[in-house]
Amino acid sequence: MTDTPQPAPTVIPWRLVLMLGALTAFAPMSIDMYLSSMPEIGRQLHAGPDNVQATLAAFFAGMAIGQFLYGPASDRFGRRGPLLLGIGIYVVASVVCTLAPSIEVLIAARFVQALGGCAGAVIARAVARDRFNHADTARVLSMMTLIMGLAPVLAPQLGGVIQFFTGWRGVFGTLVVFGLLIGAWIAVALTESRSEATAVQARSENPFKAYAALLSQKRLLGYGLAGALNGATLFTYISTSPDLVMGTYGHTPLVFNIIFAFNAVGIIGASQVNRLLLRRLTPDQVLVRASVASIIAALLLSAAAWSGLGGEYTVLPLLFAALASYGLMAGNTMAGALSVDPRRAGSISALMGGVAFAAGALASWVGGLLHDGTPKPVAVVMFACLVGSSLAIFGLAVPKGLRAKAPA
Repeated sequence: MTDTPQPAPTVIPWRLVLMLGALTAFAPMSIDMYLSSMPEIGRQLHAGPDNVQATLAAFFAGMAIGQFLYGPASDRFGRRGPLLLGIGIYVVASVVCTLAPSIEVLIAARFVQALGGCAGAVIARAVARDRFNHADTARVLSMMTLIMGLAPVLAPQLGGVIQFFTGWRGVFGTLVVFGLLIGAWIAVALTESRSEATAVQARSENPFKAYAALLSQKRLLGYGLAGALNGATLFTYISTSPDLVMGTYGHTPLVFNIIFAFNAVGIIGASQVNRLLLRRLTPDQVLVRASVASIIAALLLSAAAWSGLGGEYTVLPLLFAALASYGLMAGNTMAGALSVDPRRAGSISALMGGVAFAAGALASWVGGLLHDGTPKPVAVVMFACLVGSSLAIFGLAVPKGLRAKAPA
């Protein structure tokens, strides 16, 4: 495989990247801030662990479904309008979460909250593709990951502090303020970026036709499956890590938050390594290398989990290594997919994001179904997901003849 030198990157407008990164933070902020509050929510709303866990599953479901709506809408009506509508829905649903009198209301409000918040990530990725080419889109998405990745680092700590002083309702109240601030920023600073060619394409077909056209493209399917299955490892980790760290290994919520933040730093660091690699490799070349490394890490994690060798001192570092692959692959799979058909950037972003959340929800459900109080289920699920991701890369997204070529 020949390393193809890459052209010098264009100057990246940091204000725009910061704004787009903030838009992608709706999901991690909404998930990570309240994880340590879940036991308190159960006690105050008289709900069992399964019902409290359903508030997380409902959010995942809302994120998966909502993205399919905003993508085509942003292609047809522009990026700003659907984005502001989504943020408005998010704010209203967050208010309902704050005031929820029962676990059933909270579950429903979390679903609607996700339906609104998912607009941020979908449209942010489309805006990035509107403004940059394939390679620069991958760089921008890596920088967005740096900003987005601060949420898993800071959100659990912030959520813990807010919960201590105001209880779990204060956590959701903070999300109301977050949504209002981001919404005001977008209204003032984000200019329309959708091209006329994209608008014409969107007006010529209904969303179902657009998705059918996209699903018929082999390379897009490869990038989508590769990104979704790799991302499913992150969802599996998020949903199982509280029980694994605090239940199986007996650590306190403070230690859990530290471990959670450390793994987030690993993902952020890998995304910045990716940005450096893209100076001399194509996004596809990075994907090929990262996919092999991810399988090795997952295989070692599975061996440690099943053998029990070293206990948590072996499992947790290998879990860190497997999760870090997300930072190397997420931006490149998304940039690759967006390059397949730039005129349908919004629909592609929605398709990629929706499939990712669906895969993540399925992986989390399987991990919960296999739960046995050991790290074995999470290790097995992550290994299966990363093998599937690699097969999609080598078999569909980056066939052998394309691995040494610069992207179009």
